Amino acid sequence: FTGVISNFFHVGQGTCGSRNVLFGVVPQRGFCMTAAGTVIDGKVEARRKGKDGSGVRKRGVDGRVRSFEEIPNTGRSGWVNLVKFWREGRFRQLHKHMERTFKNLGPIYREHVGTQNTVNIMLPSDISELFRSEGLHPQRMTLQAWATHRETRQHSKGVFLKNGEEWRTDRLQLNKEVMMSTAVKRFLPLLDEVARDFCQMLRDKVEREGKGEEGRRSLNIDPSPDLFRFALEASCHVLYGERIGLFSSSPSLESQKFIWAVERMLATTPPLLYLPPRLLLLIGAPLWTQHATAWDNIFSHAEARIQRGYQRLSSTLSRGSTVGAAGGQYTGVLGQLMEKGQLSLDLIKANITEMMAGGVDTTAVPLQFALFELGRNPEVQERVRQQVKASWAQAGGDPQKALQGAPLLKSTIKEILRLYPVGITVQRYPIRDIVIQNYHIPAGTAVQACLYPMGRSAEVFNDPQRFDPGRWGDNRVEGKRGRGADGGEGAGFRSLAFGFGARQCVGRRIAENEMQLLLMHILLSFRLSVSSTEDIDTTFTLILQPHTPPRITFTKL
Repeated sequence: FTGVISNFFHVGQGTCGSRNVLFGVVPQRGFCMTAAGTVIDGKVEARRKGKDGSGVRKRGVDGRVRSFEEIPNTGRSGWVNLVKFWREGRFRQLHKHMERTFKNLGPIYREHVGTQNTVNIMLPSDISELFRSEGLHPQRMTLQAWATHRETRQHSKGVFLKNGEEWRTDRLQLNKEVMMSTAVKRFLPLLDEVARDFCQMLRDKVEREGKGEEGRRSLNIDPSPDLFRFALEASCHVLYGERIGLFSSSPSLESQKFIWAVERMLATTPPLLYLPPRLLLLIGAPLWTQHATAWDNIFSHAEARIQRGYQRLSSTLSRGSTVGAAGGQYTGVLGQLMEKGQLSLDLIKANITEMMAGGVDTTAVPLQFALFELGRNPEVQERVRQQVKASWAQAGGDPQKALQGAPLLKSTIKEILRLYPVGITVQRYPIRDIVIQNYHIPAGTAVQACLYPMGRSAEVFNDPQRFDPGRWGDNRVEGKRGRGADGGEGAGFRSLAFGFGARQCVGRRIAENEMQLLLMHILLSFRLSVSSTEDIDTTFTLILQPHTPPRITFTKL
C-alpha cells in the first residue's frame, strides 16, 4: 500500500540552469552520472566496456544531451492545466490521460498541474535508470493532508509518512515481522483460515440463495461487499492476532464503520492534494472535516484493538511466559512488535494503523478484477484450477506448500496488477542528475513511473490487452520489446505494482498471499462465469477501481 497512494506530490520546478534545492541536494550544473555515461557540459562521455564502448547506449544527435526544458510537456501553466483537469474530469481518468499522453508525446513527458511538476516515464529500461539513482533513503512525497492530521491530533507518523534515516530505522524493524520469509511462514496459516471461512460462507450463501439442483447451485452476485469484509477480517487476524467476526450474518457496526471510514479517507484525499490543509483546518472547511473525521474513525478502530493486544501481552508476560511460547500460538504482527520492544508503543500504533488502513481496498479491489478476468477467460481459469487442485492434493493442508506448487496463482495476481494496477504510478526523487531518453533530469525532480500505460503498451508486452498469467511463468520475461526492453537492465521492471526496493509496499507479503489463498480456495470450490465479456470501465480516486463492480456467477463444483 505504501506504493499505492504515492501518485501526487508537491515539488519546485527544476531546469538545467536554475533549480530549487530539494532534500538538501544541490545538483552541479552540467555534470551527472547515468547508466549511459557522464554528462559534461551537455555532452555524453561514455563509460566504456573494453576499448570499443560496447554495452553503452547513446541517443540523440552527436551524443548531445537535451535540456530538461526540452522534454515534451502538456502545457507550461500549472493553473491552466489544473482548470482543464477539473473541467474535463481528468482526475477520475488519470490513468487513461497518461496513456493518451504517452501515445501523443512519446515515452517521456513533463506535466505541470497546480503546484505539482513531474516527469512521467513508462519504459522499463528508463525506470531502471530512475531506480538506480534513488539512494540509500529513497525519497517520495509527503501526503500533506495525512501529515497534518497526525500533527494536529498529536499522533506519531508511520513509515509511509517518513523519509531519511528515521524512515529506514523503523522500516527495518517492520520488515522482520511482515516481509521476511520466517514472518510469512508464521502468518500464512492465519490468512488461510480466513480464506477457508470465507469460502464456507460463500458456499452456504450459494446453497441457500442460488438456483439449480442441490449441490450444484449457481448464484450471480456483486461480490465486492463480501471481498471488503474478507480483506478487513484477514488484515485484523494477521495484524492484531484476532478475528472480528465479519462473516457472521450480522457483522458489527464498528467494522462497517471502519470500512466506510477508509473509503471516505481515500475519496477525500485527492482534492486535498492541491489545497493547503492548514488553511482548510483554520476555516473549518467541510472537506477537511470529512477527511479528518474519517482518519479519526480509522485510528479509533485501531486503538481499541491495539489496547486489547497490549492487555493480552501484559497478561501473558505476567504469567512468566513469552508471546512465542503462549501455547505455541502466533499472536499477530502487533504482538511480535510489542514483545521485541524495538519500536515505541506510539510508533507501533502509527504503523499498525497505516497498514490496517491500507490493507482493505488495495486487496479487495484487485480480487474483484481477478474474479472477473478468470470468469471471462474460462480456459485460463481451468488451467489455473487444475494446477491448484494438483498442488492442494499433494500439500496435505499446508498452505505454503500449496502455493509453492501452484505458481500460476502468483502469476494471476501479477497479470491482474499489470492490467489494473491499484496505484497507477511509482515515484522517486533521484539524488543525482540523470539522463532518461537523452533528456537531462536534475537531482530532486519528481519522476513518475506510470504503471497503467506501461502494462498496456505493445512496446513492452506482446498482445498487452490479453489476460495471460502464463506470460510470467517459467522465469521467462515475456514480451520483451521496445527501446531498451531487450532483456537488459529493464527486464526486471515490468511488474512494479508493489513498488520497488527498500521502499516497496510494506504489506506486500500479506497482500500477495492473502489474494492467492482466497483465489485458491474459490477455484477449488466454484466455477466462475460472467454474463458480459465487455471490458470493465475503470475510475481513479486514489486507487484504480471498477466504475461499477462486476457481477460474478459462482457455480458450486
